[in-house]
Amino acid sequence: MSVTGSNRSRAFVGPVIHSLPRSEDGSTHTLEIIPLAFLLLNPQGTHIEFFAKDFDPSNPTVSLERLNLPIDQIDVTYLAAGEFLIPGFIDTHNHAPQWAMRGLGQGLHILDWLDQITFPQESKFADPAHAKRVYSSCVDGFLRQGTTTASYYGSVHGEATKILADLCLAKGQRAFVGKCNMTRNSPDSYRDASVENSLQVTMECIAHIRRIDPNAELVKHVLTPRFAISCTNETLQGLGQIAKENPDLPVQTHFNEAEQEILATTELFPQFGGSEADLYEHYGLLGPRTILAHCCHMTEHEMKRIKDLECGVAHCPVSNMTVGGGFMAAPVREFMRRGIKVGLGSDSGGGFSSSILDAMRQAMIASHAREKMTEGKDKSLSIGDVFYLATLGGAEVCGLAEKVGNFEVGKEFDALLIGTRDNPGIMTMVEDGDDLGTIFEKFIMTGDDRNILDVYVRGRLVKGRPMETA
Repeated sequence: MSVTGSNRSRAFVGPVIHSLPRSEDGSTHTLEIIPLAFLLLNPQGTHIEFFAKDFDPSNPTVSLERLNLPIDQIDVTYLAAGEFLIPGFIDTHNHAPQWAMRGLGQGLHILDWLDQITFPQESKFADPAHAKRVYSSCVDGFLRQGTTTASYYGSVHGEATKILADLCLAKGQRAFVGKCNMTRNSPDSYRDASVENSLQVTMECIAHIRRIDPNAELVKHVLTPRFAISCTNETLQGLGQIAKENPDLPVQTHFNEAEQEILATTELFPQFGGSEADLYEHYGLLGPRTILAHCCHMTEHEMKRIKDLECGVAHCPVSNMTVGGGFMAAPVREFMRRGIKVGLGSDSGGGFSSSILDAMRQAMIASHAREKMTEGKDKSLSIGDVFYLATLGGAEVCGLAEKVGNFEVGKEFDALLIGTRDNPGIMTMVEDGDDLGTIFEKFIMTGDDRNILDVYVRGRLVKGRPMETA
């Protein structure tokens, strides 16, 4: 039930679940389950101004007065039975042009899959009308599934990349948007015209995104060398120079994804002895704002370098286990143990699902395999672990942990209102004796987008039910 008026602050009363910051060694993630909380937004509705965890439901007026808040100026939404708030999901690795080809080409090894399925599909984004149609569906689809933040790889096309950024801003999704840099090892119909053209179009995309969102409130460009295989030395050197001159820009690329990819990279860059960490570091592309996708096959040296350089890992368990070339169970527990930042990515075309809920479930499955592979050294992940990866962990990877990821006071209000009763869907039924932790677990393991009733990004309702007007 909502009680609203004009020019008033917004508050939520009900169950809240989020993750607390990780332990100093990175190995412990605490899931905080609050049966009844009071969460107040600032007058603009964008940020969390107050968060009380001991709200008294028997007399809410007295409780608000005790908190010394102007109760006559607050519109309060009381969550119904079976509802709770969680932070928005963060997708740290996604290929937006692959939205219309998800699930195709399963069984092909990674480089064959790129040549036969992906590159022909992505080349279609030379047509702005095609880009607008697919990207509009893409952003809508991710918001519907509760993805409030996404780090997107675009295509090589500058105009299409600008369209994606425009749509994210218009629809209210927080996003990194990157023009893919590809100057070799792809079809003539799908590569940059030259190194100079690749870098020039990148700068044009950066300028466009800064123009439409000057304060980077929602959208920011991300430098995106697709992977070393698709880039010449000169391309990587040029992108490294752009990164140096623009310290606000994040960087994303694929990293040690599959054996076929690693062998091809080693042949193209023999001077680095098979170390992708040394390769990307040499070109100035590794640092605290770098997002490394996959990281399935890691040496001790590479583990140490990405930790020392404060890079983040985008773990993509769905695509890692469905694209041919091996059952790739990334060493997530080892990343956590070393204090390396880790989040989840859906990857899109490389797997069968665009849902971060599915990524959480598959991350648990992959971790069971990893525990077996390591003879018990890498313990499997818990519900709390994968929820952290999907929210606060993803925020850390994207360099957004000061803004989003949980409900700390001062952060922006990116949130999902979950409903678990009387909603169509396949979620495990909620019974009268279920406590909040049990209901939460049922949602994480069996819920879907139909249980995500409302989606907020920076306080804006981007999916769901408008507030009732008194």
